[in-house]
Amino acid sequence: MSARLVLLGAPGAGKGTQAARLSERLGVPAISTGDIFRANIKGGTELGRLAQSYTDRGELVPDSVTNDMVRARLADADVADGFLLDGYPRNTAQVAELDVILGELGVELDGAVELTADPEIVTARLLKRAEIEGRVDDTEDVIRTRLAVYAEQTAPVAGLYAERDALVAVDGIGELDEVTQRLVAAIAPLLG
Repeated sequence: MSARLVLLGAPGAGKGTQAARLSERLGVPAISTGDIFRANIKGGTELGRLAQSYTDRGELVPDSVTNDMVRARLADADVADGFLLDGYPRNTAQVAELDVILGELGVELDGAVELTADPEIVTARLLKRAEIEGRVDDTEDVIRTRLAVYAEQTAPVAGLYAERDALVAVDGIGELDEVTQRLVAAIAPLLG
């Protein structure tokens, strides 16, 4: 099955977990910008070295570098039949750049899926994960800041896709299988 989707949602909404599950069901790769960054840095690519120079200074990798990494990844053979993008686009400028990238590849996005989750539940979920995984830097203040940054910078991306009538929202709270079933049902109309 061909599927070209963007998966949106606040930190802790379950994007990574659900992207992996949807990837398996749809037979397309789940692509996270974090994975792209790590692969480029580990592979010592020019883009990887550039990204590393920013992260070593504690700075965010600029959109131009992220866009180039996504462009290169979407040109790989394994995404010819589709992909699930997790963590990109993060802002409205990246939405415009993704449109350009897809145009260069001669393909169109099927749509965007937003995993919604109550911020209080997400905060509790992330605090529990931090405790289990020993993430001492994931404090309640840090988590709430990350959620605020998401609301300010990334949530408008959902608005753009909604304006294009290409967004479905799915409740990300519940049992894993239940959320996956909701996602599969919600994206069916996007995939025709």
